[in-house]
Amino acid sequence: MELTLLGTGAPLGLPRPGCPCAVCALSRGERARAATSLLVDGALLLDLTPGAALAAARSGHSLVGVRQVLLTHPHDGPAVEMPAGLPTAGRVPDGRELTLISGHRVRAIAMDAPGTGYEVISADGERLLYLPPGGAPAGLTENHRAVEPYDMVVADVTGRPDGLARLRATGAVGGSTDVVAVHLDHDAPAGAELDRRLAAAGVRAVPDGTTLYVGEYHAVPEVPRRTLVTGGARSGKSVEAERRLETVPEVVYVATGGTREGDPEWARRVTLHRDRRPGSWRTEETCDLVPLLRADGPALLVDCLSLWLTDAMDRVGAWDDETWANGGQEALAERVAELVAAVRETTRTVVAVTNEVGSGVVPATPSGRRFRDELGRLNAAFGDECEQVLLVVAGQALVLRG
Repeated sequence: MELTLLGTGAPLGLPRPGCPCAVCALSRGERARAATSLLVDGALLLDLTPGAALAAARSGHSLVGVRQVLLTHPHDGPAVEMPAGLPTAGRVPDGRELTLISGHRVRAIAMDAPGTGYEVISADGERLLYLPPGGAPAGLTENHRAVEPYDMVVADVTGRPDGLARLRATGAVGGSTDVVAVHLDHDAPAGAELDRRLAAAGVRAVPDGTTLYVGEYHAVPEVPRRTLVTGGARSGKSVEAERRLETVPEVVYVATGGTREGDPEWARRVTLHRDRRPGSWRTEETCDLVPLLRADGPALLVDCLSLWLTDAMDRVGAWDDETWANGGQEALAERVAELVAAVRETTRTVVAVTNEVGSGVVPATPSGRRFRDELGRLNAAFGDECEQVLLVVAGQALVLRG
């Protein structure tokens, strides 16, 4: 099944008309994206957008052979002059199946938001799922397993990462499914940063006019199994770490900070973190990381290693100079070595957050300098066991490894 993406942008396109934001300013020339529209085997057009005929011509295709035009958006879209010879655009009722003269079978998929999704099966059996902006299939639960994974899913991954997580949880997206992000808007980054962020979720984006072949082998972006995210205070490192797992079906959020009674400011911080996490994530408040890393299970997000180290130093009495000199240092080294070994041997997907230290400020006390030094050593040892290491500065993630 041949699929040509005549556009890959949001309904208003990218850049948005008259928008002064940085992403729109960067989305010019080859980075510009028209509203998403798909041409399937030259016979089926999914979403009719302004300039569809011209976009098809630029990609070396024609709309002359189109026998069906289907809409996905919750409205009929912008006023569009129908190219000569095209059939009237329509919408298939949810759950209804349509068989085209070309041999394609199209089934309308109910969404959890306004709009219609479409499953397209070619005469040869290749299976495509195309979803509208802001939508994910309704009623998806792990109790409703897919018969088999789709060959390709084309969806609003940046706007609805949870939808992709649910497709993965039900088996509709498998390890070999080619997931392509469309409906791209200015709330997602542009250029190389978009590619990096999507690759971390096993997804790719392509330019307007790209032709893909559903069912043809394509190397799915390799997702790092172990990632360390470091950065300064309020750099955005926790948001970056959470973003890397938002398309994963099941995640255990390991909060090493726990709770602090009588500290309302800390409670507000914890609530802020909890509220922005997907509701399907499970939280464990513990510094006992080694058993979690050694056990099989879903992905782990550890936030953060600096609080784990604080707890570890508490346990060995590392803040006291005499205790540190008389066995405390060796006891801490054993705890760190045990943690690093567990990361090396774990079978789980792990994203860990830590704080970057040693950028010039020298703590005034021996215990402060001790913590700074030990955190630097822990970060280096932990990072050595990770396929990817990121440094987050001013909300921007810089890839140090991977």
